[in-house]
Parts: sequence; C-alpha cells; structure tokens
Amino acid sequence: MKKKVVRELNISLRTVSEKKKFRKFSSFFSFHTPTHKMSAQQILSKKRKLVADGVFFAELNEFFTRELAEQGYAGVEVRKTPTKLEVIVKASNTQGVLGEQGRRIHELTSLIVKRFRLSPEGIVIYAERVEERALSAAVQAEALKAKLLSGLPIRRAAYGVLRFTMAAGAKGVEVVISGKLRAARAKSQKYADGFMIHSGQPTKDFIDSAIRHVLMRQGVLGIRVKIMRDPAKNKFGPKSLPDAVKIAEYKEEDESVPAPTVNVYRAKEAAPEAAPEAAEAVEAAA
Repeated sequence: MKKKVVRELNISLRTVSEKKKFRKFSSFFSFHTPTHKMSAQQILSKKRKLVADGVFFAELNEFFTRELAEQGYAGVEVRKTPTKLEVIVKASNTQGVLGEQGRRIHELTSLIVKRFRLSPEGIVIYAERVEERALSAAVQAEALKAKLLSGLPIRRAAYGVLRFTMAAGAKGVEVVISGKLRAARAKSQKYADGFMIHSGQPTKDFIDSAIRHVLMRQGVLGIRVKIMRDPAKNKFGPKSLPDAVKIAEYKEEDESVPAPTVNVYRAKEAAPEAAPEAAEAVEAAA
C-alpha cells in the first residue's frame, strides 16, 4: 500500500515538474505579435504540418513519376481548399493520363486514397497539358530515357535533345549522362549548348532541371537535364538577368559649336549713373 502511495506521489511530482518546464519553454519560445499570441506547442504543430505537407508532395511526385513516365509527366501541383484536395498533374499526353472514359485517372485516385488514407470524396485529380514540351526539363529527360532504352547511341540521343530544345527558343541547355557508358569504369559526359547560369537567384527564376535513371544492360545510367528559358519570355517573375546592361545608341552631334555668350550684369547697373555725365558733355560741346 505504501509503495503505491509513493509511486502516485512520484508521478504527481513528475507531472508538476514537467508542467513547470513546459511553462518556461513556452515563455521562451512563444511567438508574440500585437494581434495574437502563439504557444510553443502551436509552433511545433505548425512545423509538423509543414513537414507532413512536404513529405506528402514528395511521395506524390515520386508516385506520378513512376506511373506516368510514358505519358510525359512534367510535375504536380497540390491545392488545398476547405472542402477538398485538388491535385493537378502536368503531362504532355493528357489523354493517356485520363485513359478511356476516365478509367486511368480513377485508378490513380483510388491508389492515392488507399496510400494516404484519404476520403474518396475529398480528393480530385485534374490533368493539365504542358504548353511548351520542348522547354520542360522533365519531358525532355523522359524522352532521352526512352531513346536510350530503344538502343539509340548516347551521343546522338543527347544532341537530338539539344537541337530540339534550342530550336524552341531556349537560352541554353545542359545534358549530363553518367554511369557505365562504354567501358566497365563509370564516367560522365556533358553536352551543352547556349548560355547557362549556375548560381544565384536566376537559377531559381529561369532554370528548369530534372533527374531520371535508366536501367540498361551494363547498369544504371543517370540523366540530368537543365534548360534555361529566355528571361524576356518569362511569364512570372523578372524579365531580365540582374546584371543586364543596356547600351544606348550613339547619336551624331552637329559639328558647328555655338560661340559662348557672357552676360555682364554690372554694366546694366552702372548705366543710369553714366547718363547725366554724358548729357553734360553734349551741352558743353554745343
């Protein structure tokens, strides 16, 4: 009996000490604004929610990359509304994503509902067509992957992607293929054309990149495609690079230079004083 009482006392003391610690923790990490206050527990829950959303997006992207590789999958966009979850799949072949009478998209919806334990009424999947498939790095990486699987030589397949992308109006393209290309030792080959920037904020504004893996007979090959869009044709964000300089055209000036003019202000002030002296001189001469 005494042991039970001692255990209960220890448990109560632990809870009290934990409460005191939590109060100190919450007072130290509390987010204070003029309008409202947030406790440390609410901040942690927001962080957990942010991490959960990132994991959900990553798994969804990986799932569509694996399932819709033949349909030219180019990315996914998730929009949350109070009533449902909207998933927009971007692909070059939207008819293949939908399937006959919408069967394929219903299969994808059921798989996502089963994997993430969502309600069937709370999720809707839409298919959006990629406007410029030549400027999408994911579509070109999938096309290069299909060419390599069909047996096309690596150099010929890479240069085909470069020509097709540059003809569509890209600023620059870079294709890197690494792995056991010819011999037993692994190496990487880089194919580039045009202008490409590698650091700074412009890499996020103007460059689209994608990575794919190809299972060949000699092993796994890695493909990385980077496409730099023309800044002037950018729909969202800045329209030029931060170090862009405009050079003004030279304008020819006339050879004849006008003579400099000097304004004498003191002569005008002395004129009234000199007038009576001139009049006296004229009278004396007369």
